[in-house]
Amino acid sequence: MQLKKKRRCSSFQVILLGFAGLILTGTLLLMLPFASVKEGSASFLDALFTATSATCVTGLVVQDTATYWTMFGQFIILLMIQIGGMGVVTAAIALTTLSGKKIGLMQRSTLQESIAAPQVGGIVRLSRFIVKGMFLIELIGAIAMFPVFYRDFGLAKGIWYAVFHSISAFCNAGFDLMGVRAKFSSLTSYDLNPLINLCVIALIITGGIGFLVWEDIVHHRFKFRKYRMQTKVVIVTSALLIVLPTLFYYFHDFSRPIWKGYSGGEKLLLSLFQAVSPRTAGFNTVDLNLLSGPGRGIMIILMLIGGSPGSTAGGMKTTTLAVALSTMIAVFRRQESSRFFGRRVPNETVRYAMAVLMMYLVLFLFGTVALSCLDGCSLGQSAFEAASAIGTVGLTLGITPGLCTASHLILVLLMFFGRVGGLTIIFAAVSGTRSNLSEVPKEKITIG
Repeated sequence: MQLKKKRRCSSFQVILLGFAGLILTGTLLLMLPFASVKEGSASFLDALFTATSATCVTGLVVQDTATYWTMFGQFIILLMIQIGGMGVVTAAIALTTLSGKKIGLMQRSTLQESIAAPQVGGIVRLSRFIVKGMFLIELIGAIAMFPVFYRDFGLAKGIWYAVFHSISAFCNAGFDLMGVRAKFSSLTSYDLNPLINLCVIALIITGGIGFLVWEDIVHHRFKFRKYRMQTKVVIVTSALLIVLPTLFYYFHDFSRPIWKGYSGGEKLLLSLFQAVSPRTAGFNTVDLNLLSGPGRGIMIILMLIGGSPGSTAGGMKTTTLAVALSTMIAVFRRQESSRFFGRRVPNETVRYAMAVLMMYLVLFLFGTVALSCLDGCSLGQSAFEAASAIGTVGLTLGITPGLCTASHLILVLLMFFGRVGGLTIIFAAVSGTRSNLSEVPKEKITIG
């Protein structure tokens, strides 16, 4: 009798199951009686929503982090943020390496998919570089912010607040402990503090720019010409997505009479923070309901775009936007391929970019309509919360805690899709199926 071969999980299935397992474990830990301040234990839905938001480094919450969860609960949340930002597979490989065990080809391949590395060769060295770099930058961020938190909260709490917000900012999570001043207030009490603002901005950008970009910059320093094409695209696209929204907020939103009490420098600081945070950190230093309609619309676009591949950020990614725009320009110019910096982009990459773009738009529209129908929210409010969830951002107009159970579950699914990645979920679902190698007859269809 022929024995059946043991079926192995694909790299995409391992990534999917890793995130799902971490969310389930975090949910159970947050349901422990000593994880929440209230008598008894947190409800399953509250724990599930919080665990998903932390693991997917989103920042949307149904309960205020500082006042609802105990120190133990906050530590579990921070641990999930760290693992989720680093990547479940990267964290597992790091622990395996520390234990002295060898990393097999399957693990290397899974790690390659997890951090969007171009090749398997040198992947373990790259993972060590990522882990060391993350902890070093988070430590620097915590040390830089400590004086402010020490002044406001004392030594022990000041250390905890500095560490918590440094990790949350670098991992683009958006969780905060400022509920001790006002529930769900984020960093509004530090809206004009340059040290906190600039530290958080620097951590968000560093975490969201991508691990491969780090490696390029460390290896080639500031020799832009020697960077990979992807690094060049990420840097240029990210710079434009910071500068242009900052100018928009400065000359449009913060020039309105409601902000007349702020100086030009203060308005610039507010503008820069609101431009950086939607990709995809989730902190805010002003009440987002005070922004104009176009200002919130710009935020929705930034939330959907997100950070860069192989980073702590979510969203459809800067490279997806760049490839889509480049393809559009190539079509207008009647060129056969999309191109950047004298290099052609493979057609397969263009197909993936279009698939990701459409997938995010479909999920965003589905979430928007569903939230509006289930809770009677305006389309603007629903679109903002849906974009925040699918982009794993965490910014909110304040309606998330009051949504019904069905809406909370929809946001949970959107956060999971946004962090794991739509293509990862699809490839995990169809893994093992054989593609049909035969071709069907070709026929033209009119476009435009």
